[in-house]
Amino acid sequence: MKNTIKWITLSVLTISISCTDLEIEQTDSFFNENLSGEFDGVDPTASLDGLYADLRGQIQGQEGLYALNEVSSDELLVPTRGTDWGDNGVWRNLHDHNWNPLHRDVKGTWNSLNQNVYRASLIIDSRSGGSAQEVAEAKFLRAFSTFWLVDLYGQAPFRTPDEGPEVNPSVKSRAEALAFAVQDLTEALPNLPSVGPSATLNKATKASANHLLAKLHLNKHIYLGTTADAADMTKVVEFVDAIKADGFALASGYFDIFKNDVDSETILFTTSEVGPRIWNTLHYKQNSPDNNGGGWNGFTTLSEFYDTFEGDANINVPGSGQEERRGFVPTDGSNLGIGYGFLIGQQYDQDGVAMTDRVGNLLNFKKELPGLLGNDETTGIRMIKYHPENGGFTGHQIVFRYADAHLMKAEAIMRGGTGSETALALVNELRAMRNANGNTAPLTALSEQDMLDERGRELYGEFWRRNDQIRFGKFSQAWEYKTNTDTYRVLFPIPATAIISNPNLVQNEGY
Repeated sequence: MKNTIKWITLSVLTISISCTDLEIEQTDSFFNENLSGEFDGVDPTASLDGLYADLRGQIQGQEGLYALNEVSSDELLVPTRGTDWGDNGVWRNLHDHNWNPLHRDVKGTWNSLNQNVYRASLIIDSRSGGSAQEVAEAKFLRAFSTFWLVDLYGQAPFRTPDEGPEVNPSVKSRAEALAFAVQDLTEALPNLPSVGPSATLNKATKASANHLLAKLHLNKHIYLGTTADAADMTKVVEFVDAIKADGFALASGYFDIFKNDVDSETILFTTSEVGPRIWNTLHYKQNSPDNNGGGWNGFTTLSEFYDTFEGDANINVPGSGQEERRGFVPTDGSNLGIGYGFLIGQQYDQDGVAMTDRVGNLLNFKKELPGLLGNDETTGIRMIKYHPENGGFTGHQIVFRYADAHLMKAEAIMRGGTGSETALALVNELRAMRNANGNTAPLTALSEQDMLDERGRELYGEFWRRNDQIRFGKFSQAWEYKTNTDTYRVLFPIPATAIISNPNLVQNEGY
């Protein structure tokens, strides 16, 4: 009989600004309270299902992991509109790089990732008696969360199943946590299934493990504070080639990839609802048959980011010569009257009638914003890849995609890796697939800025922009509505509650 696991915390404390009292919260350093003494395992099947469910919820939200990776970048911001989206400044602080160790998403993401690591460790432990594949899947999921701890926070606490509340979790350095994640994936690979494009890719496979290994090796020099090593870059090429050998490939029809149909690009997805990716950007009056309540009118992109796409920067209607990935705003009522990609200018309803906002003015999404404050309901270009015509709350969100792997391979070759193709040829192959050459000839040279721009055009809204900007040395620069250039903010702070509860943790520089 497997033990029932009770999830509690290790003296996690909430700091009160107005006084010195500290309250205990049930979040953060998770462990197994086993009153009988020794840990004797969990039900591996049920626990693994629960871990996938946890990941599904973490990917789904607009807060947490998504907010840290996207709203902190030059790709997204959440402007305050009157009193809407003020939320005590949590969104503005992410965009203008003024977060601190008490920030909601800094703390919530830390807690979720550490919880994932610990729960995976319980499944991996031999006393749980999991099958070889169950253990391999748990190792993949542990590596996935460890990757984000390495990337976002630069260190990772670790607690074994036998350690109770009297033991402070040990802390792996960035280099140690990186090696730990690589070891987990290397050990998992032989026992993960080899699955090509299919409807079953919401679980770990060899391809998803190879994708994560490629991501870890591509960023390894950033995590270690060194320069890119040719051997690591060649490994990236090899991992991506292994994914291709499993049947994955670039797919035409860019926005079709984000439907819940089988395609050749999706390597890993979760059954997370896509609603937050749709409705947090659309206007209150833009709706669909399964959401008559309309959008939430929050998230927008920056004009600087929008301008990196090829085509007329001031219009985005069909026939205006845009590249495919920039999308379009329908004027004839098609697609429920809601466009794909970037919505700018006048919006139309499903009858092709020009829409108005809630006070009767034309619903014309403006390219420029007055700032992070002082916005009305029409300021800002809206960004949408998942579309309500495929279901306003469909449970299918992509985590890993082959185009990302393809561009990782190109970048690795550019950084000294060995491959059978050139980086330029790989990038131009993708650009041709996306009809990006309609306004310009294929690239004849490839700079780091070209590569970053191409990744931005291909992967916007898919969790990777912050990671990419850091790797290309751009994250600490100023951009629209962000003047803070503190270089230490390439890492988030360790939450104040975690520092208090675990003396083995050391706060990141600058905080």
